[in-house]
Amino acid sequence: MHLDVIDLRNFYYRTKLGRSAQRGLQGALRGLWPNVKGMNVAGFGFAVPVLRPFLGEAQRVLGLMPGQQGVMHWPPGGANLTALVEEVSWPIVAGSLDRLVVAHGLETCEHPDALLAEIWRVLAPGGKVVFIVPNRSGIWARSDATPFGFGRPYSVGQLEGYLRLHRFQAERHVMALYAPPSQRRFWLKSAPFWEKWSPKLGGSLGAGAIVLEATKQVYALPKGGLRAAVKAPVGILQGLGRPKPAARDRANCNLV
Repeated sequence: MHLDVIDLRNFYYRTKLGRSAQRGLQGALRGLWPNVKGMNVAGFGFAVPVLRPFLGEAQRVLGLMPGQQGVMHWPPGGANLTALVEEVSWPIVAGSLDRLVVAHGLETCEHPDALLAEIWRVLAPGGKVVFIVPNRSGIWARSDATPFGFGRPYSVGQLEGYLRLHRFQAERHVMALYAPPSQRRFWLKSAPFWEKWSPKLGGSLGAGAIVLEATKQVYALPKGGLRAAVKAPVGILQGLGRPKPAARDRANCNLV
């Protein structure tokens, strides 16, 4: 089930660990999407903490928050850009979004298959979606001190396979949140160091979050794949090139 919007807001905006996580996730997302100028960008779940860098650059930015979670005004001090929506039915025109970020949405969704179908519907052909989910092997998924300790954690392979079943092609991924989910000053101060150097040192297994980009597939094979090819032509039409009269017709011809 979805977390409450008040708990999510308090974590990301009122704790030092949440603000540190916000910076780490923003950096990971920016690495995948360095330029969204002129695009329609939206977030589902509680994605607004990572959408702020796109304000003023994208043509339109919108935060979609499920009813089970609740909604908050965002961004603070500006015109509201968030909307309360049903989990698997959004008031968005089909094929109208160029970029979508799903954070604290897939792993806590009650109907993930229907959610992915709705994401596929609203994305433009070739549109891209980024899923931010808890890493199954990371320490963040084992602690309920952060929102990443709730819902279904994933491995990269599990997430890629699941998306493939729903007509998405996984393109690339990065890991984020390498520092432990601790409020201690040492870990908070050193978080930027861990985010920068851990990927180069091969420490991805311990990362707290997977940030995976996928593309909407417009043309795809059926889920069952190709059937076995016919090895020999079917003989249904054999003999039509040289038609022969029936025995009764030949007898009638002989009487003429």
